[in-house]
Amino acid sequence: MNVAASRDGTRIAYESAGSGPPLILVDAAGHHRSNSPLGELAGLLAGRFTVHRYDRRGRGDSTDTPPYAPQREVEDLAALFGEVGGPVSLYGYSSGCLLALHAAAAGLDVHRLVLLEPPLDTADPAAARAFTVALRDLAGEEAVTFFLTSIGVPMEAVAGMRGTPHWEAMVAVAHTLAYDSMLSEATTAELLARVTTPTLVLQSAGSTDDLTGMAATTAALLPDATHRSLPGRWHQVPADVLAPVLVDFLR
Repeated sequence: MNVAASRDGTRIAYESAGSGPPLILVDAAGHHRSNSPLGELAGLLAGRFTVHRYDRRGRGDSTDTPPYAPQREVEDLAALFGEVGGPVSLYGYSSGCLLALHAAAAGLDVHRLVLLEPPLDTADPAAARAFTVALRDLAGEEAVTFFLTSIGVPMEAVAGMRGTPHWEAMVAVAHTLAYDSMLSEATTAELLARVTTPTLVLQSAGSTDDLTGMAATTAALLPDATHRSLPGRWHQVPADVLAPVLVDFLR
């Protein structure tokens, strides 16, 4: 494990594997290196890239410095860029896509972006603010349950997660779910218009219309984006399907 120091002193833990151009994987809400589907993808990509995985602030082995602001997460990525060198490609999964977009819009040296189902919803800012407020008032299992059901995970699926290591890991970082909600609030059409980085927006053929619609909207709002659908389940594409697509686009 390596550590990068962010601008506000937050220690960002990361690990690196492979050789080749640098690629940073940006995780989804409630996930970090020890509780993430990105480990398998990193292994498949390590033959072509130097793949860096990190714990977003407040999760895993990274520290936290309140109060939260999306700009501070961009500064975390800037610290990683300083450690690994640039230009750097970014792969974002779910709300990790939004952070990758903020990094590109802020002028970080991003070579290319790949985004899997960014949860972009610019239609009702008031509802987004209310969602953040509700998350801040909850903690632990209540926060995780509220978050998952609100984004469309069926209650029976949530019930099946309870008591699993994945569930307990999400509960341990439940306070950071509001961070991702704030990140969503800050992701606007105006911000996307500033992202001139070549971008590949992906969606799963097994996802619901709301998720695929947001992927299509994101691609339409970006100045230089390609939009593709890949075989998969709800909000998931298998790593062995994703990896060759990333290789083709990033190389």
